[in-house]
Amino acid sequence: MKAIEKLNNHAGVGLRTEHIQDVLLDDTDGLWLEILADNWVNSGLNDYYLKMISERYPITLHGVGLSLGSPNPLDMEYLKSIKKLQHRCAGVVYSEHLCFAQLSNKHFAHDLLPVPYCDEVITHFIQRINQVQDFLGQQILLENVSTYLNYQASTMGETEFLKYIVEGSGCGLLLDINNLYVNQINLGSHAEQTIKQLKPEWIKEIHLAGFEKHTDFVIDAHNNPVCNEVWELYQMALMHYGAKPTLIEWDNDLPSWQRLLVERNKAQNLLDQVNNQTKKAVAC
Repeated sequence: MKAIEKLNNHAGVGLRTEHIQDVLLDDTDGLWLEILADNWVNSGLNDYYLKMISERYPITLHGVGLSLGSPNPLDMEYLKSIKKLQHRCAGVVYSEHLCFAQLSNKHFAHDLLPVPYCDEVITHFIQRINQVQDFLGQQILLENVSTYLNYQASTMGETEFLKYIVEGSGCGLLLDINNLYVNQINLGSHAEQTIKQLKPEWIKEIHLAGFEKHTDFVIDAHNNPVCNEVWELYQMALMHYGAKPTLIEWDNDLPSWQRLLVERNKAQNLLDQVNNQTKKAVAC
């Protein structure tokens, strides 16, 4: 995917409307932005800002409404709107989630619901991912999700599940390291092991975020700074995968733009360290 390669050495942030004016006044070198596609597809009011922002920064599209894991047919009108949005903002890439959010046309959960890790689900995802990629005419990225339960129907772990999805569909992975850590805390999975077992060429982008801590579990709430343990996992991921486009997600209890940039710049500094080490190794 050549389009996203230009972001390899850079960290970005998720754009929220509260920060639009700050973004238009900012001059941070190498900054890129991710927009939540569902907030922009049918909003003519935002076209003016979208045009201004896309002329200054690379933009990626991240969706939550496709519901790839659902049994009902894909919403082709929704996909048409995604395609139009990507054209409007010159979107570098479109990403979604390995989950479901809809059953029939009547029941829509406003959440990213996990799926069982089994052969039937893999076959279902591969067919639908290929349908989306054929329609959009490009590779899409799929994100691993946070989950709070294990299915009895699962016959494999998440790492193996991701492997079969990528190899069977040709999609890329958007690796959310915070989600790996949330699942480790809640379900006892092994984030470090997953990072080491995923192939570098599968990983096209990385997400970092903060969670909300409760007595005996955590929620992927995107309402806090990235915790130290996730930063450590991120450093490990960079050593294993090399520099990958990295996004800071902070969606709730929004901080100031300057506070958000502190998180972004921390990721950028780690990317720079990896890039410098790579250059030194090549020079030798």
